[in-house]
Amino acid sequence: MIDTRTAPYAAFILRISLGVLFLAHFGLKFFVFTPAGTAQFFQSLGLPGALAYLTMVAELLGAIALILGVYTRFVAIALIPILLGAIVTVHWSAGFFFSNANGGWEFPAFWIIGLLALALVGDGAFALKPSIAKK
Repeated sequence: MIDTRTAPYAAFILRISLGVLFLAHFGLKFFVFTPAGTAQFFQSLGLPGALAYLTMVAELLGAIALILGVYTRFVAIALIPILLGAIVTVHWSAGFFFSNANGGWEFPAFWIIGLLALALVGDGAFALKPSIAKK
């Protein structure tokens, strides 16, 4: 049974946590690896360098949207392909455990599950622009 008194706050905590994770990953790409370095890394994987810039923009805007609660359900679903791409291009070959060299795919997979759960449960408390209008 879902506790309707606390469920909105649980969704809020999940939404903020996922948004902060995306903000941190954007920050890593932007401030540590730099946009040019991130583009070079994408190219080393056989991907177009421009995809790195699109990924960074999606991570930044997605993080802000999640944290603020703007169309949360849609944003959560829209961010899943970024993580699937990370699994396929970087983490899959390292195996399941994230403690393996180059990080396994367990963490990005769990992150996807968190995004799916958020998309199913909804925006949560304190959302600025709910995904579905209340009746």
